[in-house]
This record gives sequence, structure tokens and C-alpha cells, in this order.
Amino acid sequence: MALWRIRATVDDRPGYLSVLTASLALRGVNILTVQVHTTEAGAVDDFLVDAPDTLDQADLLAAVERGRGRDCWVARSEARGLVDQPTRVLGLATRLVRDPDATGAALRVLLGADEVTWRATPAAPHAGVGAATMQLADPSGGSFTLRRAAPSFTPAEYARAQALVELATTASRRSTDQVILVLPDGAELAVRPATGDDLAAVVELHERCSARSRQRRYLGGSASPSRLRRLLTPSRGATLVATAGSGAAAEPVVAMANLLAEGDEAEVALLVRDDWQRRGLGSALLRRLVGHAGRAGYRALVLHTQAENAPMLRTVARLDRPTTTARDGGLVTVVLPLDVDAPRRGRSTAGVPGPRRP
Repeated sequence: MALWRIRATVDDRPGYLSVLTASLALRGVNILTVQVHTTEAGAVDDFLVDAPDTLDQADLLAAVERGRGRDCWVARSEARGLVDQPTRVLGLATRLVRDPDATGAALRVLLGADEVTWRATPAAPHAGVGAATMQLADPSGGSFTLRRAAPSFTPAEYARAQALVELATTASRRSTDQVILVLPDGAELAVRPATGDDLAAVVELHERCSARSRQRRYLGGSASPSRLRRLLTPSRGATLVATAGSGAAAEPVVAMANLLAEGDEAEVALLVRDDWQRRGLGSALLRRLVGHAGRAGYRALVLHTQAENAPMLRTVARLDRPTTTARDGGLVTVVLPLDVDAPRRGRSTAGVPGPRRP
């Protein structure tokens, strides 16, 4: 006996699946597992079967066609195929919780994809799933493109893959950046990803910052509760908060660091409570944002600040990385390439984008 995978489309009508299974049974084929994917063209049935050694691929194709199956795909399988789909997905989810950077590898295993690529550009509107190509939105920014020659992708597989990507993003936000930070003066703070529950604490942070600190952070703009809510849960990028304690939501937030992505670049901004400034906290948060942006695949970080904001410019300089600086009146824009070995083609200081208004 040998293991095979069979996928075929059957009219979604009463009795049609039994005709197909009967055709396989007449040839001594034992069905071990079956998954049904509902599509507009009919029900796509995915079987793992144990077939006699005397049957080859052509024999199985003929059996499916006699059982009213169409668009049939048959391939040899391995013993690992005996693991049912829910168990396999749970195993991949556990792997992603431990290592969110393994998203591409997990997608390849989940769908048996021939190729998985990540790009900084968002998924095209209505791209979704095609016969041989699938495009998934990455909540951290960018998109995954999967290719598989056969069998054709199904909407059910698309839903599973998108859920896996979103799980990896959640795991990355909650665990990768959750640390206890020790400052040069010995003070300890918890740094973690922000959530919507931090709104009240972040409003208090702004109230306890001086007008000058707020003006430097927002370049003269305001920080309304609705704007702060958007900053805490950005659609692309990340926001970190530093708390003077273990990191619980009830503890006071003393600093907030934002990474707001657009295309293959991400804008960074910091706000540190006045009594925590000049202690190395801003530099530590900025380094964590650089690391996050590098893992997410962005090509560069962009920072906008006032020319008189010497503390922020010194914070950037402490990164000890190549930068490009442009000045427009009282505004300074700093671009920090994340891949120093790949020159930014077509980028000049005259083309540096202006500050975003999240």
C-alpha cells in the first residue's frame, strides 16, 4: 500500500461525494482523511488515501473521473501527511509564538507552497487568492506572496494562511519587544508593545510632559485622545511604551516610541517624560525601533525634528549608523538606511518625504 494525496472538484449536490468515494473503494483505495473546501465552482475535496501498490497516478486519476470528479490532482504523499490539518495548524501556531520570524517557513509548510516571498509593498486591493498565486496582507506592513504550481489554492487555504500571518504579527508585538530595560544609572523600566488599554496612561504621560517636550514631539501639532488612540494601535508599524515597573497596564507610562510605516520606509518619533530625559531611555527605545524595523524588512527609518532639538539629534548620532540629513527652515529630516550595503537608489536629500500626520 502507498500514500497518495488526491484533490478534485465535485458538484456540491447530495450524493455526489459518495459516488466519488465509491469509485475509489472499488479499486481498494482506503480514504484516511478528507477536507472539503467550498468554492464557487463546487466542493474541492482533498483526500489522503492508502492505495494498493498496483495502482499508479493514472489509475487514481481515472478512478476520480469515473466518480464524477474534475480538475483532479494526484501526488504521492509521505507519512507526515497522516497528521490531521487541525493538529498541523496548531503545531505551526506554537512555532510562531516561539519564533514569529518563521512566518514564511510556516506558510510554506501549511500550504506546501513552492515559493514564499515578502515585500514591503502592501497587498494589492482584491488580490486575495488565485489558482497558482496567493497574496496575504502583513499587519506589520508589507505582504506575502505564495506560489504553488498545483493543486490550485482555495479560499479556505487563504483564510488559514491569513490567520497564521496575523497570529505571527500578534506574537511579535507582544513578545519580541517585551523586555526589562536597565538604564546607565541603574534604573529599571519595562518596555513592551502598546495596546488600546494604555490610552489613559499615555494621556497622563502627555499631561506630565512640559509644553516644550510635546511641541518637539508633534512639531507644534496637538495630541488629542483620538490621535493617541491611533498611535497606540497603528495599522502598520509598532508603538512601544516604557513603564516604571513590571510593565502592567496600571503602571505609569514614562515614555512612548512610535514606528509608523508607509511603503518601504517607517517614520519614528519619541516622547520621554521630562524627569526621565537625559538618562539614556530615548536612545534605548530608538535602538529597539531600529531592530523592529529591520526585522520587518523596511529599507529606511525617517525622523523629523526641529533644528534646535539637539537632544534628539544627539540620540540619533549615538546609533553610530550612516544617515542622510536635510534641512528645510527650522525642520530637520534624518533618513537612516537599514541596509547600509544597498544604496538607496534615486534618493537625495531633496526627495526626503515630509512628516506624516497620523
